[in-house]
Amino acid sequence: MDWLIPAAFALDLLLGDPHGMPHPVVLIGAIINRLEILLAGLFSNRRLAGTLLAALTLLVTAGLAWGLLRLAAEIHPLLGLAVGVWLAYTTLALRALHRLSREVVRFVEQKRLAEARRALSLIVGRETATLDEEGILRACIETVAENTSSAVVAPLFYLAVGGPVLALLHKAAGTLDAMVGYRDDRYRELGWASARLDDLFNLLPARLTGMLMALAAPFCGLGGCRAWRVMLRDARKHASPNAGFPEAAMAGALGVRLGGPAVYFGRRVEKPTLGDDARPVTVKDYYGALRLTYLTAFLALGLAVWLVYLAG
Repeated sequence: MDWLIPAAFALDLLLGDPHGMPHPVVLIGAIINRLEILLAGLFSNRRLAGTLLAALTLLVTAGLAWGLLRLAAEIHPLLGLAVGVWLAYTTLALRALHRLSREVVRFVEQKRLAEARRALSLIVGRETATLDEEGILRACIETVAENTSSAVVAPLFYLAVGGPVLALLHKAAGTLDAMVGYRDDRYRELGWASARLDDLFNLLPARLTGMLMALAAPFCGLGGCRAWRVMLRDARKHASPNAGFPEAAMAGALGVRLGGPAVYFGRRVEKPTLGDDARPVTVKDYYGALRLTYLTAFLALGLAVWLVYLAG
């Protein structure tokens, strides 16, 4: 199975996330919706209901993934291998990250800021209606940095450590966080366990991503030493225990300042800044961020293959 991870990575680069194909995240989302309704009705203690929601979602995801792999292998070993590659491929989202962020920047380049804000709203959690051109670019680069960790490096890490089943558990934790891990009145208690679970799954990959970005930066014409310095100085300022590491490394590599105030659900949040306010963020910085994301992804791929090789 040494080739499973490179094959999945190649499929993601070639196909991205094609419409019309079945995707485990859709099924995981449906499971979460059903379980949320069931558990919220059974338990008045919403934190208990949310903890059971997270645990049962992981249990069902692992059972279905393991059962599918086992069934496919029973039918024919080659089918088992094919299903394993397909499941691994669905956990990666490098090309989708490139496509969605590039659409935002294309609108910015054309000075179509209303369309850029709408496209950006599909990939960030903040409100985008009042963002100016630099605000749009800053938010886009931040989400590219964060998703380099959660959508590329983390899946590769878990594929190397535990194969498609563990990588899908990471995907399930991210889906739980995206669906219920909010701090509003509805989900503050119900989504508490899901948010903590996602933090736990991304604890090591986020730090690994920051280090790989700092290593890759000089080969992209960016500031490697500055990426290390800013990451070590600013990463822990972030409210998230994980997102600050790739975002600070990206800010340092580009030589710009990321973060700062943002609006979520109508409320202004004073987020800390990451990096040095040396100059405004430009479209050129997005392309630098994209180069850094790709080289970081290939370094993570090499590390994953090496870990599998060491495991025997």
